[in-house]
Amino acid sequence: MSATTTEEDLALVFKALSNPTRVAILRWLKDPSDFPPQLEPAEDVGVCLKHIQARAGVSQSTASQYMATLQGAGLVASTRVGQWTHYKRREDRIQELAKNIMGEL
Repeated sequence: MSATTTEEDLALVFKALSNPTRVAILRWLKDPSDFPPQLEPAEDVGVCLKHIQARAGVSQSTASQYMATLQGAGLVASTRVGQWTHYKRREDRIQELAKNIMGEL
């Protein structure tokens, strides 16, 4: 396992991915153009939480909790734009995790 991916890190990732809606959100964020247009390009700042919430069909607080869990696992990063929070995948981290899973588990 690399120095940056510990057993605790992997446990957080697996916990984050234990919820089907969080897995779906991570998949959706792979192609931000599938979300409605927004003022700031999603490729730059990520997808606004309100769009993630609407697509998932959950409350704002549930969507926020889901994104906090994904962020805590290092799978997404957030950017504040005014009063809104935008999220995008951390492709570098996802690739690192994939290599660790293939090589160590």
